[in-house]
This record gives sequence, C-alpha cells and structure tokens, in this order.
Amino acid sequence: MSAKRRVTIALIAEEAGVSIPTVSKVINGRPEVAPATRHKVERLLQEHGYQRRVSQDDSPAGLIDLVFAEIESPWAMEIVRGAESAAHEAGASVVISVLHTHAGPGRDWLERLAARRTDGVVIVASRLSTGIQAQLSARSLPFAVVDPEGEPAPGVISVGATNWNGGLAATRHLLELGHRRIGMISGPADMLCSQARIDGYRAALETAGVPLVPELVRRGTFLVDSGHDEGHALLDLADPPTAIFAGSDLMAFGVFEAARQRGLRVPEDLSVVGFDDLPLAKSAWPPLTTVRQPLQEMAALATRTVLAMGRGEVPETKRVELATELIVRESTARHT
Repeated sequence: MSAKRRVTIALIAEEAGVSIPTVSKVINGRPEVAPATRHKVERLLQEHGYQRRVSQDDSPAGLIDLVFAEIESPWAMEIVRGAESAAHEAGASVVISVLHTHAGPGRDWLERLAARRTDGVVIVASRLSTGIQAQLSARSLPFAVVDPEGEPAPGVISVGATNWNGGLAATRHLLELGHRRIGMISGPADMLCSQARIDGYRAALETAGVPLVPELVRRGTFLVDSGHDEGHALLDLADPPTAIFAGSDLMAFGVFEAARQRGLRVPEDLSVVGFDDLPLAKSAWPPLTTVRQPLQEMAALATRTVLAMGRGEVPETKRVELATELIVRESTARHT
C-alpha cells in the first residue's frame, strides 16, 4: 500500500485541474478567480484538511479580527473589552472591523484579512454566509460567532446567552409584582436573540395564566430611539401596560424618556425592565432593573476558543450559551 500523499498546493491544483497560482489566489482571498473554480478549490481544500505551512518567516501575527455589523453602542464596547482581555492574556492583539451592514462579511473584508495575516476571527451579531465560512475554512482560519443573528450553520462555533431564560425571568419578576398588562419591546424580528426573549416572555405569561395580548408586543431596533417610540406606542393604548419589558437596556432608557414626557413616574406609575446590564444601567435614574447578559465573558470565551483552535485544539462543543441573571434595582415596583 502506498503512503498517503502529503496535502500540498500542488496536489490541490492537480485534483482541481488548475494551476498552482490559481490555488494560491483562492487561499489568499484574491478576487481574480472564476466562482466555479473557486468553489471547486475550496471544496478540495476542506476535503483534504489543508493547513497553511507556517515557517519562521510566516509566523502567526498574534492578531484576532473582531468583526461588528455596527459598533456605535455601549453594548459593542462591552464585547470589545472582553475580546481584548482574553487576547491580552494570550499575548495577542485585536483588530476591529466594522461592516456597517448586517449582511455579514464580504470578499473585500476577506482580502484585507489575508493581507494582515490574521490568526482567527470573532464575528459579532452578524450573518455569516456559507461562502465566507468556506473561504475561512479553506484558509485554515479558525472563527467563532458571538450572539449569532440567525441560527448558526452546523459546525460553526457560537457563543451566546440564555435569552429565553432571561425573557422568562424578566416577565416573571413583573408578574410577581402583580402586573398583568405587561408590554414587551423586542429587537428585530430576524434576530435569534429577539425571538428567544419574546418566547421567554410568552412562556412566563402562559405559566401564570395571563393571556398574551398582541397589541402589547412591539418590535424595536435595540436602540434608544426605538425604545422611546415604541414606549409611546404602548402608552398610547386605550388600556396601556403598567409595566414594560424592553429587550435591551438602551430601549429601556428610551422608555424612561417616553414616560417622563407623559408625566409618568418610574416605577410608581410604570415599571420598566431592560436586558444586558450595561454599565449605564446602575447609574441611570432610577437604577434599572435588568437581565444581565455576560457580554464580556461571551466575547472572551469566543476569543479564547478561536486562539485554542489556532493551536490545533478542538472545541468540546460547537454551541455555548452563558447564563443570564435578573438584576433587581429600582425601576420596578409592586402594582396596586
């Protein structure tokens, strides 16, 4: 029996029926390769488990790419802190990429990634196309997704939080305070965490025997302005809620402002619960009751996992959900 052939660029080129430079272009993310050829080469690279050769002149740069759809929020800053902390512990650095779209990374980003010789990628709250997944795998670049926007594809490492449990705990807290008309402002409909929080809210109501009233459920964007606008929409109802569960702290702050503009006091006239436990939550007035989402820990775990994968380690599980926790402060009160 002949020995198994070592996987080289030449072998991949031979099996794909293309030149060695063409395979090299695919590995390095160069654009001048026909889509069908690129797909064939990427498939062979994955099938053979091709690993880029590392020499003294081609040593790891100690870089983790942290990729955001958007970064203009305190939520994103907590993710950055967690990733940088874990990278620092490992002697690595973090490069931040902002896509300004939730469509996920594209080919231009992939080319920049290859140019700076990144060791791994952490993608935050964004979509990851199968094409980009294939190209990252073809380049032997480990990657993980934090708070995935949609259902992660099989085999994709993801780190999130127990959003369903968080929605359940927030709603149960308000029910235990005697509230029965509880408004819910969720995030975008196409985001996995948004739906999970709504499902937790619904489960708490059903368990308590309280009917779900569709007019009490609104969709926001997780940002302050949408909390303000959707808060006004809920308070405009003929029978407005006595409590509102906002799917993010930022939207809860928007609800605070909507209540203030109407002369309503929090929590005397309206109880409000948020989600995230950003640093601003405890210094708000009143201090915000919220569900703590361990953002820094999520980012740190994803970063450590990607660095470990770069060393050849295999994660024990593909999908991790860290625990959420209800933090009771002063924005909720008993309904009388």
